[in-house]
Amino acid sequence: MKHLSKLMLILASISTTVMAEEAHDESSFNVGVVSQYRYRGIGQSGGKPALQGGADFASASGFYVGTWGSTIHWIKDSSDPEAVAPNSTSVKGPVELDIYGGYKFQAGDIDLDVGYLRYQYVGNTLANTGMFSNANTNEFYGAATAGLFTAKYSRSTGNLFGNLNSKGSTYLEASINFDLGDGLSLVPHVGRQKVANSAPNLSYTDIALTLNKDLGKGMSVSAAGISTNAPYSVTNMTYYFPSQPSYNPTRATAVLGLKYSF
Repeated sequence: MKHLSKLMLILASISTTVMAEEAHDESSFNVGVVSQYRYRGIGQSGGKPALQGGADFASASGFYVGTWGSTIHWIKDSSDPEAVAPNSTSVKGPVELDIYGGYKFQAGDIDLDVGYLRYQYVGNTLANTGMFSNANTNEFYGAATAGLFTAKYSRSTGNLFGNLNSKGSTYLEASINFDLGDGLSLVPHVGRQKVANSAPNLSYTDIALTLNKDLGKGMSVSAAGISTNAPYSVTNMTYYFPSQPSYNPTRATAVLGLKYSF
C-alpha cells in the first residue's frame, strides 16, 4: 500500500509538470492585404485595397494584449468641399490602430473572453467636418464560445466612430466556425450595430459568409461575401461620403484577403 501511494504521488508530480510545461506565454504577428476593408459590414477603405497587420501577446495565465492596424480612407472621404464648416476640407486620418487587452478563461465547457478595445484613428481631424466628433472610440466587450458557436457583445464608452451623442452604442454578433478539413473553414456571421441617439437612425444589421484556406507555413487566404441593410441616403448624409459620391460603403460586396502569420 505504501509503494502504491508513492507511485501515485510520482504520477501526480509528472502530470503537474507536463501541464506546467504545456502552459506558456505566446507571441504572434501577422501582415496581410485585403481587396477592400470592411468592418461590421461598412466600407472603411473607399472600396480600395488595404494593408493590415498586427501583433499579439498571450500569457499562460489567460491575460492578453495586442494591436492591429489598417490603412483606411473613410475619414478623408467624409470631408465636404461645399460644407459651411470652415475646416471641413482639412479632414484626414489615413490609419486605424486598434489597441486591446483582456482575459480569457473557461467556465465548464464554455470559453469566455472579456476585454477592452481602443480604436485609435491616428491624427484624425474628423471633427473638422462640423458634423462629427473625433473618430477615436473605446469599447468594452465580452464573448462566449461553445463548440463551433461564438457570441460577442461590445459597448462603447463614448461617441462611436465620431457619431455625436452616441455613447452606449452596442454591437451584438454571432458566428459559427465550420472546419471543412484540408485547411478549409467556413464562417457564417451576423451582427447588429445599434447607434445610440442617432438621427437619422444609423443602426443596421450586417451578414457575412467567409471561406478561409490555410496554405501552410503561416500563409492563408480568405474570400468573404458581405452585405448590410445600413441606410444609404445622400439627403440625410447617412453612410454617405461627400468627397466620393459614387461610392456606397453599405453595398453588398466580395472581399478577398491574403495573410501571413508568424
